[in-house]
Amino acid sequence: MAIDRDFNWKKLQNGSDIRGIALEGVENERVNLTPEVAKILGQAFATWLCGKVNKPSTELIVAVGRDSRLSGPAIMQATLDGITSIGSAANDFAMASTPAMFMSTITPRFECDGAIMLTASHLPFNRNGLKFFTAQGGLEKQDITDILALAATNKFELAAVKGNVTDRDFMSVYANQFVEKIRQSVNHPTNFGCPLAGLKIIVDAGNGAGGFYVDRVLQPLGADTTGSQFLDPDGTFPNHVPNPEDPAAMAAICQAVIKHKADFGIIFDTDVDRSAAVDSSGKELNRNRLIGLISAIVLQAYPQSTIVTDSITSDGLTQFIEQDLGGVHHRFKRGYKNVINESIRLNKEGKESWVAIETSGHAAMKENHFLDDGAYLVTKLLIELTKSRLAGKLLTDLIANLQEPVESQELRIKINTEDFQAHGNSVIDRLQTFAASQADWNIVPNNYEGVRIACGSENEAGWFLLRLSLHDPVMPLNIESNVAGGVDRIKQRLLAFLKTQESLDL
Repeated sequence: MAIDRDFNWKKLQNGSDIRGIALEGVENERVNLTPEVAKILGQAFATWLCGKVNKPSTELIVAVGRDSRLSGPAIMQATLDGITSIGSAANDFAMASTPAMFMSTITPRFECDGAIMLTASHLPFNRNGLKFFTAQGGLEKQDITDILALAATNKFELAAVKGNVTDRDFMSVYANQFVEKIRQSVNHPTNFGCPLAGLKIIVDAGNGAGGFYVDRVLQPLGADTTGSQFLDPDGTFPNHVPNPEDPAAMAAICQAVIKHKADFGIIFDTDVDRSAAVDSSGKELNRNRLIGLISAIVLQAYPQSTIVTDSITSDGLTQFIEQDLGGVHHRFKRGYKNVINESIRLNKEGKESWVAIETSGHAAMKENHFLDDGAYLVTKLLIELTKSRLAGKLLTDLIANLQEPVESQELRIKINTEDFQAHGNSVIDRLQTFAASQADWNIVPNNYEGVRIACGSENEAGWFLLRLSLHDPVMPLNIESNVAGGVDRIKQRLLAFLKTQESLDL
């Protein structure tokens, strides 16, 4: 099947990823990530990569892996065909995780020149996408733009002899690094090889690619994984959305921990670059709590260093990081690449920063190549959980002083105009003027997106952040309050202003 001459390649770009509709599913959605498109993208990436690593196509090795999506096998075969059509070799990793694909570019005995992960994270079953890696990390937005420009030309030098495809088991190698890290870091005084013996740890993989963590990491370390659920890959995602931010998904793992009287619960998203956890009481360890935990762990090792987060974290988290832990909290823009790149930038400036983490569960650590790896994050938590147990303490003792808001809410306000970015920014500008006129509202300084307002009156006692979505005609609004009814009071007062603005769907 030929690609239409007017095919919109640019529409496939989603920031630093490629995302598209791979299967029919939702009415009026047109499939635009077909096997034919995937083959061209394989050719385009391999061609682009030749220039980056200064190798001819016949010396190039590219790894390809996928998550559990229904479209995965066909899209993967087409991508492999594209890579090998220009003479490059390909490693077929079959079911894999996004972080593992990056690790394949720097792991001895593999050391691929580049890697592709086929995933659309937690998006609906009919979506799919491509994430690209080199040994320098995930590609940036401009790299994706360049690759799509190559794809649009559809002019590639085909090899007389196709490159080889080799089936390789990298996930066992990748998983074993966690096994060894936990053994070495815990250094159990009586059971070095199985430091998790006596612990019941439940995993919810959401029918994505994260089931490997049970049989290749937890069980070799002696953990009882009875009660783990939704480990079998199933691209229809029949049990819940594989997304640690989804309330139904979090409820499922919380209930499983309580039902099986587990010591710890773990939940991954589809491609395992995000995670969250649950304590032994069934309480969620996500968002601010997850950030607080990893901050406590990091600041024990690297005192006074900077924790980079996205913009919607709580005031209580800032107080915890800076006053209780003695660190620096640096709020930045939403978007996992944004927080990662900001942490890298701070380090280059001489400001020590060892973790960049979003409330979504994306967390990247300097010690792990600033790779957002959900399995690495929970591995760090498991090490601390085990050490705490040996000391007669609970993991959650680390965040005992974290003050959480009494109420919180997120709203998404649609912008009903074609030039939504300009209109959204003008609304934010006018809101700043309005807020400055309010005696008990103060604009929070050093805010990197939208406008964050501190609401100082006793009956509001909170804050809100209005910003523009990274890609969609939407203005997300986050509100938090430390008093009962405070969120509603802030919301009603803010909505009175927003109703004076045109083209907003309230």
